[in-house]
Amino acid sequence: MKKVAVIGSGTMGNGIAHTLAQFGYSVAMIDISQDALTKALGTIGKNLDRMVTKGSITEDDKKKTLGNISTFTKIADGVAGCELVVEAATENVELKLNIFRELDKVCSPETILASNTSSISITKIAAVTKRADKVIGMHFMNPVPVMKLVEVIRGYSTSDEVTSLIMNLSRKLNKVPVEVNDYPGFVANKILMPMINEAIITLHEGTAGVMEIDTVMKLGMAHPMGPLQLADFIGLDVCLSILRVLHEGYGNPKYAPCTLLVNMVTAGHLGAKSGTGFYSYTHGTKDLVVADRFKKKELV
Repeated sequence: MKKVAVIGSGTMGNGIAHTLAQFGYSVAMIDISQDALTKALGTIGKNLDRMVTKGSITEDDKKKTLGNISTFTKIADGVAGCELVVEAATENVELKLNIFRELDKVCSPETILASNTSSISITKIAAVTKRADKVIGMHFMNPVPVMKLVEVIRGYSTSDEVTSLIMNLSRKLNKVPVEVNDYPGFVANKILMPMINEAIITLHEGTAGVMEIDTVMKLGMAHPMGPLQLADFIGLDVCLSILRVLHEGYGNPKYAPCTLLVNMVTAGHLGAKSGTGFYSYTHGTKDLVVADRFKKKELV
């Protein structure tokens, strides 16, 4: 496998493109907006600069990595000649299904189609194609160039050969692939999202404040980041979307998203990317500052 396309140039898409390119693959990064692609290349460049500063790669490595990435605004142009396409678009079911319908039409019959979805059924995605045996989940963790895990999700019809190929590719990217079956949330988010939701419920009920909850989990459970800060980092809209997939998929009330989370997303308070969530991100420093809304526990 030498040529790979990545659909989407956001946080996950540019991270996946960066990682593939760094390990010598020719990468076509595809997005509907040239401005988004330009921004993504800038992000990749900055991340590579940090790696050069730390001494983990050389300046020549950086140039080679950037040279391995081409950008496209049309899917058909970008996927031409690719042996693998990794979709990393927004976590929206209909959007992903439409992308896979198009990919199935324009890609070679031999091309493997992977989704970076964090919760949506691979079987459901595969069902809109005529190559269900070649559709698989390849769920990277954020930030992609740093995090080792890749959840490799087998759909109902995913072949052993395709699974083996993706497991081996992940290892070549210096990742640790873990094969899981296709159930809502897979493993990572089936466990993580209820924990985040419970932290939000704990805040909503007034048991403790934002900083207190995160401190308990960081110092008591050795988590590198508290659940509320992590929710901000992931994006509260993404957390809500995954919880809804879990709730609908299992029909179990324990997955029902906290009303506080629903209200925050409705109000546009999505976490770090919007400037405010459980913490505020507009003060220009890396210090954790609790959002004004949550500075007094009684106002929760």
